[in-house]
Amino acid sequence: MQIVFLLEQILNGILVGGYYLLIALGLSLIFSLGGVVNLAHGAFYAIGAYLAVEITKYLGFGGALILSPLLVALIGILFERFLLRRFYSADPILGLLLTFGLAMVAEQVIRIFWGASPLPASIPPAFKGQIMVGDFMYSKYRLLMLAAVIVALTLIWMLLNKTAFGRVVRAGVQKPDMVAVLGIKLQPYMTAIVMLGVGLAALAGVLFAPISGVHPAMGAEIMTAAFVVVVIGGLGSFWGVVLAALLVGVVRGITIQFYAPAGEASMYLLMLLVLIFRPRGLLGERIERFE
Repeated sequence: MQIVFLLEQILNGILVGGYYLLIALGLSLIFSLGGVVNLAHGAFYAIGAYLAVEITKYLGFGGALILSPLLVALIGILFERFLLRRFYSADPILGLLLTFGLAMVAEQVIRIFWGASPLPASIPPAFKGQIMVGDFMYSKYRLLMLAAVIVALTLIWMLLNKTAFGRVVRAGVQKPDMVAVLGIKLQPYMTAIVMLGVGLAALAGVLFAPISGVHPAMGAEIMTAAFVVVVIGGLGSFWGVVLAALLVGVVRGITIQFYAPAGEASMYLLMLLVLIFRPRGLLGERIERFE
C-alpha cells in the first residue's frame, strides 16, 4: 500500500512538473530570444483561467480549452507590439520593472472585473471519477491533464525542431547577429514566440483551474515556481526546462510523501544545489540578445 501511495505521489509530481513546464517554457523562450524577463507572465496564466471560467458557461470546457489560450495569445500580440518591443535592446532592469508593474496592474484589473473572491471552476463531468488499476487509483481528470501537457510539449518540440520557423528561432537565440547578416528580421518571430509563450501560460490556467482554484493572486503565486524551473533548467535550453520541471515536480511529490511541510522548500533546495555545482543550469546555453 505504501508503494501504491508513493507511485501516486510521483505521478502527482510529474503532473505538477507539467504544470510548471507550460508556464516556464514560454517564460524561457521569451527571455532567450528577446532578453526580457517577463514578470507579467503569471498574469496571462491568471487571465487564461478567468476567461476559461467565462467561456465554460457558454461553450463548455472543450470550448474554453481551445478559445482561452487563443484569446490570450492575441492579447500577447498587443503586449509585444506596444510594450516589450521597446525594451529588447534596453537595460534588462527596465523590462523587468515594466513587466512587474504590468503584473500588478493586471491583478487589480482582475479584481475590478471579477472581484476579489475566488471563482468556482469545476472538473468537466466526463472526467470526474477515478480509474482503477489493481490497487492503484488515479483521477481521470489528472490523466487528461497529463495527456494535454504531453501533446502540447510534443507540438512545441516539433515546431521548434522540424520547421523553418523553429530553425530561425533557435538561430536567433544562439547567434542573432548571424541571423541579421542573412537578412532575416527576428521581430515577427519574437511576436510569434510571445504569442506562443503567453498562450501556453493560459493553457496551464485552463487545465489547472479546477485543481488550484481561480483567484486574482494566482498569477503572482505561480511565478516563483516558474523562475525556479527556468533557473534549474538553464536559459536557452528546451530540454533543460523540461527536465527541470519534471525534476522539481517529482522531488516535491516525493518530499510531500515523507515530510509534507518541506514540500515547497524542496524545490528551492534543489535550485540552490544546481546553482552551486552548475550555475548555468542543467542544460543551460550561452545566449545573446537580438537588437
